[in-house]
Amino acid sequence: MSQQPKNQQLSTRRRRARPARPIADYALIGSTHSAALVHLGGDIEWLCLPRFDSAAMFASLLGDERNGRWTMRARSAKARVTRRYLPGTMVLETTIHTAKGTALVTDFMPRPAAGGTHEVVRIVQGVRGAVNMHTELRIRFNYGEWCPWVERRDGAVHAVAGPDAVRISSGVPLVNEDFASRADFTVLAGQSIAFVLDWFPSHEKPPVTRDANALLAQACAEWCAWTDRCGYHGEFREPVMRSLLTLKALTYEPTGGIVAAPTTSLPELPGGERNWDYRFCWLRDAALTLYALIGSGYVEEASAWRWWLMRAVGGSPEELQVMYGLHGERSLTELELGWLPGYDDSRPVRIGNGAHGQRQLDVYGSVIAAFHAARKAGLADMDKVWPLERAIAKHLMVLWKQPDCSLWEVRGEARHFVHSKMMCWLAFDRMIASAEDFGLEGPVDHWRAARDEIHAEVCARGYDAASNSFVQYYGADTVDAALLWMPLIGFLPIHDPRVQGTIARVEKELIFNGLVYRYRTEKGVDGLEGGEGAFLACSFWLTNVYVAMGKLRKARALFKRLLALGNDLGLFAEEYDPVGRRQLGNFPQAFSHIGLINSAHALVSAAGGVWELADLDGKAPVKRRRRPSRAG
Repeated sequence: MSQQPKNQQLSTRRRRARPARPIADYALIGSTHSAALVHLGGDIEWLCLPRFDSAAMFASLLGDERNGRWTMRARSAKARVTRRYLPGTMVLETTIHTAKGTALVTDFMPRPAAGGTHEVVRIVQGVRGAVNMHTELRIRFNYGEWCPWVERRDGAVHAVAGPDAVRISSGVPLVNEDFASRADFTVLAGQSIAFVLDWFPSHEKPPVTRDANALLAQACAEWCAWTDRCGYHGEFREPVMRSLLTLKALTYEPTGGIVAAPTTSLPELPGGERNWDYRFCWLRDAALTLYALIGSGYVEEASAWRWWLMRAVGGSPEELQVMYGLHGERSLTELELGWLPGYDDSRPVRIGNGAHGQRQLDVYGSVIAAFHAARKAGLADMDKVWPLERAIAKHLMVLWKQPDCSLWEVRGEARHFVHSKMMCWLAFDRMIASAEDFGLEGPVDHWRAARDEIHAEVCARGYDAASNSFVQYYGADTVDAALLWMPLIGFLPIHDPRVQGTIARVEKELIFNGLVYRYRTEKGVDGLEGGEGAFLACSFWLTNVYVAMGKLRKARALFKRLLALGNDLGLFAEEYDPVGRRQLGNFPQAFSHIGLINSAHALVSAAGGVWELADLDGKAPVKRRRRPSRAG
């Protein structure tokens, strides 16, 4: 077990007079088009409409109330608050207890109306006695920069700025003052008061208002019907189901793309510069997402993700990007928003992501492995994908020899990262498997030669005999948690001494308080200042490695520890600070939830012996090929 990284030690000494609200205090609500973050105290502090990547109209998450938020809380400072999701849904229910009564606040985002109207609904219901409530809306378009023109019309409040228009319909009168709309009101037992925020293009007429309670009933029915399709019935069903619901909420329904997170610039370490926009779709996540969806019975969603993937990479297989926009957009220009101070004074606040222009060789393996998983699962029309896969493989025959920026999108020097080379090996391995298992045409002998050449080079140049360990990149003296993939994808057997040595070194150098860090940031390989927290997905990968080793008791213990790090609603950010005991990074993070789902499947499916991540990649009754020896 390693000592705490020095940069993490330094970070814990820094104190702020006004600490930010913990990331774990937020809940996610979503419409499968966009999402909002709701704080435990009743504030919606992040909302982008009409898409995940639209400019936020509530952005106090990255600033303060002047940057926009929607408050719904008890007027009593002594009120006690609890919350939950309604079972099987993404509908948030907050219970408010005061000395005089109890009330429920139900928050959700319905699927958009046929005309393109997007809504946020908040229903306040009296349960017992009387509860005095306060609500306040401060709408600030363009990430908190634009104060809209506000007027009262037809019994509702209308706010307009540039292309955006919002209408707030409420069951109590709202007063406009001090650039906000607010009301103090009392809800009695048995009473229901609804608030509906409609977004629509400012050049169009306001839409017809939909009934809030009817929308609630419809939303609950739709979410529960989706939940009922879950094919996972193991011991960890509740956290798996919550993670699957989170993935569904992060899915952009029109295209099937899944965003990495609904937020931007939540820091990997408060006060640092590692603040990125994650509201896009990463190819890195492709295969793991398909394993999670297919293994859990959600073949329709896996198919939609597959088609998004094919469209996104189509037309330029020789230039696969790290990430794409919701519709497959390729230009994701990175900008800094100088008017926002950032979460916990973490600057800069960024929109767009410059990593889209990097060369990352691992994406080729992720894409080919994802298509192979889809083929094994019996997804329809996979023959249409094969020409694209062949074009990708043809380009990779030469490209794999180039340095890259690794799956971690380092902004330092391009290097020959070992994980990236392994993923190129995986691309050719899965191309061979698809050709042999499904009778597809292709230059299999050329692919086999390339696969074997990559394997030999990695074993020769990526392995350090002195430490009996593979290393982060050729010539490095450090390891990377991504090396944990080596036995999981079948690059080398789990009991190979070199694999065992690599796992031992990861445990020694990258684990602190039982959690796995990606790599040692103080070595400067990523070209960035400061440190970060433990990476939750990497910790789930270690769970899978323990399963593969047959150490099921150790795997279960780590998995249960990781489950305990989620918030009260079962949501996980990208990283975790084991010293400050707080979640870090964009939230909630699809990569973390995908890791949870796949580890839960691994624990259930393991029956002793060797287990590989590829065992989750489909259910089609095909005869598995005999694996050749992969000794280096």
